[in-house]
This record gives sequence, C-alpha cells and structure tokens, in this order.
Amino acid sequence: MKEKQIKLTQAELKEFLDAKVLEYNNPKFIESDPIQIPHKFRKKEDIEISGFLTSTIAWGNRKSIINNANRLMDLLDHSPYDFVINHEETDLDRLAPFVHRTFNGQDCIQFIKSLQHIYLNHGGLESVFAKHAEKDSLQLAISKFKSVFFEIEHLQRTKKHVSDPLKKSAAKRINMFLRWMVRNDKTGVDFGIWDSLSPNQLSCPLDVHSGNVARKLGLLKRKQNDGVALTELDTALRKLDANDPVKYDFALFGLGVFEGF
Repeated sequence: MKEKQIKLTQAELKEFLDAKVLEYNNPKFIESDPIQIPHKFRKKEDIEISGFLTSTIAWGNRKSIINNANRLMDLLDHSPYDFVINHEETDLDRLAPFVHRTFNGQDCIQFIKSLQHIYLNHGGLESVFAKHAEKDSLQLAISKFKSVFFEIEHLQRTKKHVSDPLKKSAAKRINMFLRWMVRNDKTGVDFGIWDSLSPNQLSCPLDVHSGNVARKLGLLKRKQNDGVALTELDTALRKLDANDPVKYDFALFGLGVFEGF
C-alpha cells in the first residue's frame, strides 16, 4: 500500500526539518551511530582512515556495523594511519579472518594496500577527493577516487565495495563519509577536518530510511534509491539550504530510524 504524502508548504517543510536537524544533530546522536568509531581518534589521518573503513562496512544492522568496526580498529592496533603506512606484508595476515557481510578479509587487505598507495603517492584521502571536486557536487570526485583507489594491482571482487556515481549509484556510504569529513557546524558530530571542500558540495547519504521519509515529505518522487534519485533529492534539499543541504540527513534519518515516520 502506498504511503500518503504529507502536504506542506516550502516554508512549513523547512521549519519542520530544521527543527528535526536540531533534535538529532547533537552529541547524543554519536552514541548509537557508526560515527562513534572515528570519534575515538584525534589525529586527522586516523580520523579519516577509521571513518573511511567504518563507512565502507556501514550497511545492515547498526550494532553489527559498530561491533565490526571496533574489531577492525583492534586489528589495526588502534593506530590506523600508522598501520596503513608502516605495515609489513606479514601484518596483513591478521586481517584475513575479518568479515562483515560480503566484505571479507581479502577485501580488507586490499583496502589497506590501496590506502597506503593513496597516502604515499597521492597526498592522502582529502587530496584525491578535492582534486576532482566540482563547484556543487562531489559525485565526479567519488568516481575518480575509485579509479585512483584501484590503480594498483587489486582483486576484482573488491571493486564492488567502492561505489561509482557515474554508474548511477547513490554512493550512500561514501557520501556519508564525506559528510563526516567536510561538515563542521560546531555541534561535535561531523568533524569538518577537510578545509579544501565545502558543505555545499555534499550529497545526502540516500538509503532506505532517508529515501522513504523524503518521498513522504514530497522531496523525492523516484522510487529507486539510485544516482538519479540522489540528484533529485539534492536539488530539493538545496532549495531548503544551499550552503549546508546535507544537514537534513540528520532529519530524514532520524525521522525514519528513530520515529518510524
């Protein structure tokens, strides 16, 4: 049965969603969200590597995501940057048993090797994304990032764990990671440690929860949660706040997950 769309004026919709952003975009949100993993670190590179690895496995049960991300940090000696840069080949053996859904130990080892390549040869994660950023979008930058990530010898199976928006993917997990790194609204949730990018370039991490709420509120008509839907949602959210459209991820996600909206 199709859910009934709630009819609000643009002003009413903005007021409603702004209130929900205030309700959910605060430190209490961290307690039950995978973003708690990078919050365990202080060094920029540790935050971004732990954030990238955590967002990579951020699908399925949230408790399972957090447990497995913590386990992964254990395997990296709670020093992800040091492990990425300085590991010996034999150090990678400990990662072989790791598994989160379809992301297995071999994928994990490939990710460590690719991250090492990016930090040693491309100036780090921020540099790769910033190099191909467009004025109001990072979707091309995500696609280029995937190319750089897999320009070293790699397992074919691992490529599915990095999305490509140019192949119509909504790239939910990488867009979430970019939100973590780029947004800084002083609430203490997102980090805002990537100065070379701006919140107005971000796209909403579109998943089943945010998609369903967006449709009910008339922000999204397309039924699939794909790259085309993401563009539609981005356009709608930029009308509500052109400078920080992705703050509404907190509202859409909170309404869907915590309120069953």
